[in-house]
Amino acid sequence: MFTTRPEITGTFGVASSTHWLASQTAMGVLERGGNAFDAAVAAGFVLQVVEPHLNGPGGEVPILFWSERERRMQALRGQGSAPQLATPEAFRSLGFEQVPGIGLLPATVPAAFPTWLTLLREQGTWELADVLAPAIGYARDGFPMLPRAVQAILAVQELFKTHWPSSAAVWLPDGRVPAPGALHRLPELAATYERIVATAQREGSGRTGVIDAAIRCWQQGFVAREIDSYYRQHAVRDTSGDNHAGLLRYEDMAQWQVEAEAPLTGSFGRYTVAKCGFWSQGPLFLQQLGMLRHADLAAHAPPTAGFVHRIAEAAKLALADRLAWYGVAPGADRAAQQALLSDEYLRQRWSQVDLQRASNELRPGSPGGRAAQLADLAVAARTLKEADTRFGVGEPTFANLPPVAEWADCEIFVGDTCHVDVIDRHGNMVAATPSGGWLSSSPVVPGLGFAINTRLQMTWLDAGLPNTVTPRVAPCTTLSPTLALRDGEPYMAFGTPGGDQQDQWSVAFFLRHAVHGMDLQEAIDAPAWHVKHAPSSFWPRQTVLNTLQLESRFAPQEIDQLRALGHVVQVGEPWSEGRLCAASRSTDAQGRRILRAGANPRGMQGYAVGR
Repeated sequence: MFTTRPEITGTFGVASSTHWLASQTAMGVLERGGNAFDAAVAAGFVLQVVEPHLNGPGGEVPILFWSERERRMQALRGQGSAPQLATPEAFRSLGFEQVPGIGLLPATVPAAFPTWLTLLREQGTWELADVLAPAIGYARDGFPMLPRAVQAILAVQELFKTHWPSSAAVWLPDGRVPAPGALHRLPELAATYERIVATAQREGSGRTGVIDAAIRCWQQGFVAREIDSYYRQHAVRDTSGDNHAGLLRYEDMAQWQVEAEAPLTGSFGRYTVAKCGFWSQGPLFLQQLGMLRHADLAAHAPPTAGFVHRIAEAAKLALADRLAWYGVAPGADRAAQQALLSDEYLRQRWSQVDLQRASNELRPGSPGGRAAQLADLAVAARTLKEADTRFGVGEPTFANLPPVAEWADCEIFVGDTCHVDVIDRHGNMVAATPSGGWLSSSPVVPGLGFAINTRLQMTWLDAGLPNTVTPRVAPCTTLSPTLALRDGEPYMAFGTPGGDQQDQWSVAFFLRHAVHGMDLQEAIDAPAWHVKHAPSSFWPRQTVLNTLQLESRFAPQEIDQLRALGHVVQVGEPWSEGRLCAASRSTDAQGRRILRAGANPRGMQGYAVGR
């Protein structure tokens, strides 16, 4: 099969990410003696700088990793919790039926920094200053502005100029939108990280002591104090069309801690797939695998209607279960969640799939005989009647572009997320999906140079749900890295940006590789799709059912067959679905460890490197 680039193969180390500078940063760390954990952390901080429309220092990052020394997988819960003041009553008292999509109100504890540093402290070998040096360098000296980042700034420039002056100061130098490809500097962010390093080196002793001091500086020092001050004292424009102050406080950040846990796992033939828990949408992947064990996918080639239909129908059932059962609020039913992953339940769910007809119903299951309780899904229509959507919505905020001549022939991608995978020569593996803190979804905190995430928009105000907004409880995130074992041995790290699409694009990628033998790059490049068959996870939570979005590279007869099966098919651009990164490790016949990697060509910024 023709591919856009080779599958990278080596023995020393590989890295794949959604931006070439992050991938090369990771590889540079490996070349200088760092391990996969050092490399992933350094790359993660670079992504905050070079993909500011997709993640930032004020965001979050779920991480899955394999430690060869410990011979185990772990997940880090890099999703910050809701502020203590964030209750359904607090939002309703302001006239909201939903947590808004932009502004200060939807913030959760910014978790990316302490989560990355927890990985560095527990598994890495490098010093804090060395790991942060590449990100500081790009922020201080300049990095090339991606066309998509410029699109994001162009779309919200009036919001910045009129209502968010701190963001205008950072992203509209001299009052103008940056040019694509031009070097852009973030001196305030560089100064923040340099201050953290200097403070940590002064207050900490030894490598781990300095890292601990940096975490304290973020959560209990000047960073937390600046965020607290801004969120208390300033009211800014949000999707209501009014100005509101934030709920996030110093105490929320000071009390939050990164949690490590064993990942959830599911089996598929030779493979064991590991995902984050029900605080993420990771179980969505495992549910689909459990159903698709019974789908005879080997008889249906990847670019055919038979392959797409089976996976799409499994995704619909899993998405309905996500809506009803995922989350870690007091309304979550832990026994029901575990039942969702049982073979008995998933076999029964697969029996509900009609191989001759696409479902147009939202059908959550009843694990353990429990009845599903759903949120009020009509709230989106009511919210939109009163909302101000001029500056965009959701994940992340991205308004319609004005009719500017230089963008007339450009493919427009809405905002997204990032991903990075690293495997080193020792066999350590990392998969991480950083997101949040998008430049266009909340204003820059003055004095720090970055914005805070708006992840709380993913919760509901309805009482008693597993994902009801709850003080000091994290919302259920869409972020979803993946690890896989093969024949019991660590094998692959992979993932993708994409919000609700993450555990659709990644499932199809995995099956193209595991069932049909495509190499990593072939499986990434293959024509892709996703279904819309649930409320969006992002404001205003609109519900779309039975819609199948396909790349136009599918053969016309396969598209026609999918329509004949009852799918509402929307055909998009030829390279518009998926942002996958992947890396693998295996052993050849001589017992040598072979490392491989691939990266997404869509958007022309993701790259895999290695040797």
